[in-house]
Amino acid sequence: MRILHINAISGIRSTGRSYLDLAEYLNNNGDEGYIAYASGLPYKKGYKIGKPFEYKIHGLLSRAFGMQAYFSKNGTRNLLSYIDRLDPDLVHLGNLHANFINLELLLTYLARKDLPTVLTLHDCWFFTGKCCHYTVDNCYKWQGQCLNCPRLQKDNPSWFLDRTNKMHRDKKLWLGEIPRLAVVGVSDWLTNEAKKSFLASANIVTRIYNWIDSDVFKPVQTFATRKRLGLNRQFVILGVASGWSNLKGLDKFIELAGLVSKDVSIVLVGNIKTPVRLPDNIIKIKETHNVNELVEYYSMADVFINLSIEETFGKVTAEALACGTPAIVINSTANPELIGDGCGYVVEKDDAAKVLEHLSNIQKQGKAAYSQYCIEYARKSFNKHDRIHDYIVLYDNLIGRGFAKC
Repeated sequence: MRILHINAISGIRSTGRSYLDLAEYLNNNGDEGYIAYASGLPYKKGYKIGKPFEYKIHGLLSRAFGMQAYFSKNGTRNLLSYIDRLDPDLVHLGNLHANFINLELLLTYLARKDLPTVLTLHDCWFFTGKCCHYTVDNCYKWQGQCLNCPRLQKDNPSWFLDRTNKMHRDKKLWLGEIPRLAVVGVSDWLTNEAKKSFLASANIVTRIYNWIDSDVFKPVQTFATRKRLGLNRQFVILGVASGWSNLKGLDKFIELAGLVSKDVSIVLVGNIKTPVRLPDNIIKIKETHNVNELVEYYSMADVFINLSIEETFGKVTAEALACGTPAIVINSTANPELIGDGCGYVVEKDDAAKVLEHLSNIQKQGKAAYSQYCIEYARKSFNKHDRIHDYIVLYDNLIGRGFAKC
């Protein structure tokens, strides 16, 4: 079985690591796994799509004409030539909204070739006109017809035009023409949302959770890390994001910093592009792609907090649990699915009092009272071997023309 994965990035961040794991599993177990990508780490069986200059032109045209994934024709045609040479048994699509690919060329090619296609939803972009998320704006037009988009200046912004109606219709047309299509949501919440969209007509619509490698994400000693950060006796709250904004809860962490006691410190890992003054009890650490370093931060923390209100999975929460750290999350989108019994708490949006109450509970009981529950839940629900096996079964099903709805 020869599988080609196409994703914006390779080897880093959440999706990049996932497709690397899939390809490596295939290559180590008698099959063949390849990755086509625009950025990230080079892969031995990889193909780099397009060039940086083409990405920049694509981004400019996308904003000017209000249409994403309609450009990069040269890079996409070269990709299709590569697919012809590779002759895969199945193509697995990940994130494609990074101004690097022409969606029409790719999807019509897959339909014409009758190539079995798996589409994993890491956000909502594939079934909306342009939006990666929409719950904050309370916009559900995608269930019928996108128009008058309230998010033109969000996600991939449009400077002038609202072309969401066209993009929504085109995605419905192009994806609907693929004879063998499986749609995978990375959470129950996202999968159920997809079933309310035109993607419900796919041959298979199912949920496969993102996974955590428990051989890597596990509790480790962190005396040196705490000493380096000056946190030897502090109760440590951790937040992790590739980029921090108020949608990710940055403003709420700043508010929380003013409410906690002096023996509590907050560590935020990730980039903050907009200049903001952080309180003295918040330690800012830049984004890291070093997995072992991430494991140290997760293990060091007494509690992990995810204050994002739009999560299609929340892999950083699952990684923290795997390292034995309880979590507090907002009761929104996929967040509650990540909190098993004894693993932490789910709170309503803007309920700072409840967050403080749960922090006090964790501080009084001690992290150790939660750790084993966290580890066991992460290993049961997000086991790397089991979740990759789910994909292998799905691949076999599509290639073998098994069209039973899931």
